Amino acid sequence: MSKLYIVPTPIGNLKDISFRVLEVLQEADRIACEDTRVTSKLLNRYEIRKPLLSYREHNEMGVSEEILDKVESGETIALVSDAGMPGISDPGSVLVRKAIQRGIEVNVLPGPSALINALVSSGLDTSRFTFIGFLDKARKKKRDELLKYRNREETLILYEAPHRILDTLEAVQEVFGERKISLSRELTKLYEEHQRGTVQEVLETYKDRTPKGEFVLVVEGMSQEAQQLEKEELYAHLTVKEHLLQFIESGMSKKDAVKAVVELRGISKKEVYKESLDLE
Repeated sequence: MSKLYIVPTPIGNLKDISFRVLEVLQEADRIACEDTRVTSKLLNRYEIRKPLLSYREHNEMGVSEEILDKVESGETIALVSDAGMPGISDPGSVLVRKAIQRGIEVNVLPGPSALINALVSSGLDTSRFTFIGFLDKARKKKRDELLKYRNREETLILYEAPHRILDTLEAVQEVFGERKISLSRELTKLYEEHQRGTVQEVLETYKDRTPKGEFVLVVEGMSQEAQQLEKEELYAHLTVKEHLLQFIESGMSKKDAVKAVVELRGISKKEVYKESLDLE
């Protein structure tokens, strides 16, 4: 019976591959891949000989249909990326979406993912996180994208290329301020490295050297304390009574205005209620 497999591959060390992945690659009639040279290196290591089909970002719309036609005609096809899980900052999501639309079962194998290794290695909160992936290459758009995540409390994870990592670190510093970060490179390889500290501290390490390798940047989320301080700055010029009036004049009931001011300023309801007594 023909099948479509989404197959993760090692992110650096070719030994990081499961028995099941090897089994699927051996059984597949054809392997779709980003770069045939990279995939051939992996297959040769494990003495696997299969026809390869180029599946890249620029051709995935058309080739996805070709792959699914072959699955429907009886072939078992495995999709791999150069490193990690297909569909995560790599081609693959289009194929999965089209397969679902055509009623073709998608079999996703578990395996390596750089974002998880970097997150666990970071020492930052792992209970909740958001994977952003690659930011826009343009300087302004990059900073505009970061602004959307500025007030998020969970840990943030980004991918970046070596020639853009310094600008991305500077953008994080400009938009987020000084936060704890962890910058990982060459994951699972011989020269794996993790740099932890504030954004400025990590930037300092690149004053006299050129960034090399693919990077995963893990950024601390905005603390509740920092959010509270930021909120307080917005109404620091207002008295409690003026703050209440601002809400009431915007159409809010006095009861709701009292509740809002209590939550925003973090002061007692009794204190705010007292200031509201002579307000209409």
